[in-house]
Amino acid sequence: MYSSTFTKTVSAAAMVGSTLVAATLPANCDRNTTVYLGETCDIISQYFNVSTYQLAAVNAGVIDAGCDNLAVGEPLCLGLTGQDCSTTHVIVSGDTCESISAATGVPYSTIITNNPNVNEICSNIYPGEVLCTASEIYVYLNLTSS
Repeated sequence: MYSSTFTKTVSAAAMVGSTLVAATLPANCDRNTTVYLGETCDIISQYFNVSTYQLAAVNAGVIDAGCDNLAVGEPLCLGLTGQDCSTTHVIVSGDTCESISAATGVPYSTIITNNPNVNEICSNIYPGEVLCTASEIYVYLNLTSS
């Protein structure tokens, strides 16, 4: 009796949890994850090959500008159908957009276009940040459409 009641309770909780996740992720979310203790946007971006910009943009309204409001257990979308750059570069000390362009073979202008958070002279990148380095241009439209 106990194991049957326990099993039903755990099953019900799992169904409610999966319903909550589905309800908070955009319908066109191709990839997702759940926030774990100690994770930051940069750590999540590095682990899942998603640019820091894309992670924040796809989860606008969930992640604040400083990315200091992640909650353990919170579902996050990593990329949307047709708008999911998974070719990335993690910035290390000394990197410039020119050096990234040379190393990846991706034009400087494409790096800037695919990373709208980076200014035109690329002076605001920082170690640990993840940039989209795909040669394809990603136009981030309807990022939170459901």
